[in-house]
Amino acid sequence: MMTDNIQYAWLIIYLFALMSLFIYGMNCYLLLIFYFLKSPAALRQHQEIKEKFFRNVPRQDWPQVTIQLPLYNERYVVKRLIQSVCRFDYPKELFEIQILDDSTDDTVDIAKAVAGEMMRQGFDIGYIHRDERTGFKAGALKEGLKYAKGELVGIFDADFIPNPQFLKETVPYFTDPRIGMLQTRWGHINSDYSLLTRAQSMGIDGHFGVEQAARAWCGLFMNFNGTAGIWRKKTIEDAGGWQADTLTEDLDLSYRAQLKGWKLKFVSDVVCPAEVPVTINAFKSQQHRWAKGSIQTAKKNLGKLFKSDVSPLIKFQAFMHLTHYMVHPMMLLVVLTSIPMLYSQWFFDSLAYPIMIFTLLCLATCGPSSMYLFSQRVLYRDWKRRIKFLPFLMCLGTGIAVNNTKAVLEAFLNINSGFIRTPKYGIKKKEDGWKSKHYSIPLNAVSILEFLLGLYSLSGLILFLFFSKYLVSPFLIIYTSGFFYVFFLSVKHGYGKRES
Repeated sequence: MMTDNIQYAWLIIYLFALMSLFIYGMNCYLLLIFYFLKSPAALRQHQEIKEKFFRNVPRQDWPQVTIQLPLYNERYVVKRLIQSVCRFDYPKELFEIQILDDSTDDTVDIAKAVAGEMMRQGFDIGYIHRDERTGFKAGALKEGLKYAKGELVGIFDADFIPNPQFLKETVPYFTDPRIGMLQTRWGHINSDYSLLTRAQSMGIDGHFGVEQAARAWCGLFMNFNGTAGIWRKKTIEDAGGWQADTLTEDLDLSYRAQLKGWKLKFVSDVVCPAEVPVTINAFKSQQHRWAKGSIQTAKKNLGKLFKSDVSPLIKFQAFMHLTHYMVHPMMLLVVLTSIPMLYSQWFFDSLAYPIMIFTLLCLATCGPSSMYLFSQRVLYRDWKRRIKFLPFLMCLGTGIAVNNTKAVLEAFLNINSGFIRTPKYGIKKKEDGWKSKHYSIPLNAVSILEFLLGLYSLSGLILFLFFSKYLVSPFLIIYTSGFFYVFFLSVKHGYGKRES
């Protein structure tokens, strides 16, 4: 048996991680409450704003819009992107397109050819190519903004396919001079491609369908998601412009703008379809960037936020928002301390402790799950068919914990890493393949840790069952399944692959 001091140390670590997960999980319920309180009025507002705009504002007085398309090696989707933007039902004389191309492959030739074709059709298209990717995406957007003609600036990543009515659905909101940015909801063009894409789509729906809506509708701080949104040019400039000192330049600018007093808006009724990553290693790369960038943004902006005169509720929710990737290191701590806690001589002396642990873990686990399930209910008529994929999302959410913990630690330790963009393959149907295409992300050492943690969780599960400690066992099943699921997908999608 362990000495009392060691037992107490394990207990403190275990309970700290458990309580942290509990708080983040309970906040999901709070966001659901916010959603219920505000959704009726918010959902009515969209149609009213559009009708008022088109009734009162003559066509010649519509604002000029610049559409920015940041690119980096997007050979499979660049043509589709430019063509979709050129289909906008908006006066040609009132919007321009900036192709911000940092590519180093034949994307350059494809983009130039499509741009030339569209220019011959009367579109105002500018092409900017940088040989040096200074500041990565933030640098490209900053460079383009110098030449932007529009008072409004729309941004689309290469894997998005905005519908022709996008500008007519969004521009009317900017008649309110307080609005600095409007974010639309992401859709999914390839959600049915695999279990992986189905799980990702549900996770994205939870964020947009509930979290973004609740934050925006309740006057809490929210964020631009990097694409499928429109900024007021003046807002970007007033907030200090695009800055490249974090990996989430979109989140950083959003908070700086709100600290300046600008209001950000989210419209759930406008859906912009996009391609979700079809390989686990692409997904892990995306998650690493988001997790590290979120913590970097928290370090950069939370001090200013706490000193500001916004309400305590806004401050608390902003903290939860910017630090929500901390759930992943907390997950690992719960897993790693589970076996030592089992051997603590007094921890399971009565039913009180296991029942408490079971309750906290249930509440922490069911919080995000409730948000994901509810999003399917409010967004889709066939929601009953969709919710059956929740277990795969839970496995993905736990299995990604090693990858995201590494990202969080890098952010805290100020370890530099490059901006690795998520590969896009132009995948829409199940028949579409990606294995023979460029841009594949290879297997990395993180997968070894995922496998080892899978073995550790499995060992813990066996021990808990052996000692008849059944209440905690279901959660170890989730962790075991998650780590092995992500590991085997990583090997399957990454073996023999090389970056191109």
